Amino acid sequence: MQSNILNLSYLLASVLFIMGLKLLSHPKTAVRGNALGALGMLIAVVATLFDKSILSYEWIIAGILIGSVIGILLAIYIQMTAMPQLVALLNGFGGIASVLVAGGQLELSNLRVPLDITYQEIVSTALSAIIGGITFSGSLVAFGKLQGILTEKSVRYPADQIVKILVAILITILGILSVLNPDAENLYWALGALSCFLGILLVIPIGGADMPVVISLLNSYSGIAASATGFVLNNNVLIVSGSLVGASGIILTQIMCKAMNRSLTNVLFGGFGAVSSETKDDGSFYHGKTKTTSPEEVAMLLDMARSVVIVPGYGMAVAQAQHTVRDLYQLLTARGIDVSFAIHPVAGRMPGHMNVLLAEADIPYDKLKEMDEINSQFQNVDLVIVNGANDVTNPLAKTDPKSPIAGMPILDVDKARTVVVIKRSLSAGFAGVPNPLFIAENCLMLFGDGKKATQEMINALKDS
Repeated sequence: MQSNILNLSYLLASVLFIMGLKLLSHPKTAVRGNALGALGMLIAVVATLFDKSILSYEWIIAGILIGSVIGILLAIYIQMTAMPQLVALLNGFGGIASVLVAGGQLELSNLRVPLDITYQEIVSTALSAIIGGITFSGSLVAFGKLQGILTEKSVRYPADQIVKILVAILITILGILSVLNPDAENLYWALGALSCFLGILLVIPIGGADMPVVISLLNSYSGIAASATGFVLNNNVLIVSGSLVGASGIILTQIMCKAMNRSLTNVLFGGFGAVSSETKDDGSFYHGKTKTTSPEEVAMLLDMARSVVIVPGYGMAVAQAQHTVRDLYQLLTARGIDVSFAIHPVAGRMPGHMNVLLAEADIPYDKLKEMDEINSQFQNVDLVIVNGANDVTNPLAKTDPKSPIAGMPILDVDKARTVVVIKRSLSAGFAGVPNPLFIAENCLMLFGDGKKATQEMINALKDS
């Protein structure tokens, strides 16, 4: 009877996960989808706590209390700009949890005489070590790059691809040995450690410009690792939820690859995002070629404009300027100016980063235009305001085949009548290359903090 109730609870939780995932696909229903997913997880956790196989609750309660405190603190203190780093870190936590849980179950099985472990559990345990280990270390490297602890540039070394292949072969051999010798626990932990090493090798060559793809892929890995651990534990809800995360992560990774003109093979094996020497700025690229402007001059341009497109980027996120940008949008709209927002799929540091920020500021969703929709309209736009975006507007993606962003679809802001770029300095974006847009004839540079500069534009516009 208890087993039936447990399985029914897991089935209900799985249904809620699927419904929540569906609702998360649209901003208008995302909050409800998140709530349904949380409810499903609550049901799954409570049902698991009543599982007859649990012998002691002390460590479980302690883990819940410690995790809850950490979660609350993260929710309070983590800024929206640091959300990509947090996502990367949480992916890593999921990976190491799979490694430890599968390893713990293996040791528990080895305590039983005779050995009580099925072939399914043996294979799944090895997969948990491999995928979970890669996810853990790869996510830590991604976190370090995003946080600035590690260099955002691509780190390459001689014969790096060969080294990765050799390590992968060694992992395969260890995996086979651990399956053939399930009582040799040291083989399992060696497999997990070597997989962690491979995770570092896979992510360290990837440049900061491609971090959105990496985060999405690592998220998929964490789901697959959790699903494998579900087979180890014979836990249906873990299998279902892990499969959902793994599948959705792969789909999102493919979307990101398309948006950045990358192949999934390159993402899987790393080694892209390196900065070409031909596109580095030696200090003379911008010298004497940019045209600066002032908030008052931009206000005059806005006063004459009939159509305005705002392009948000990571600089806007860093400045926490989304609410000030909303105020500018409302002021322009009240004056009868048509205002929309151009959203590049990989603007910021994770998929949907700009959508989340603008939704937080209550920008109407119908004003957010995807790249494919807005690109054909730029030639009819009077004024484009680029707030902190760089690589996603860089024409080098079309003109320099050796650039790390070569072939990446960009927002064609250079086709507008006038472009105003709000930026702290002329420093390069994540790709590490200069942006010819900044020296274009129709481009004006407004140097300063994204929030402060936008507020100064609002004040000047009100005084005009």
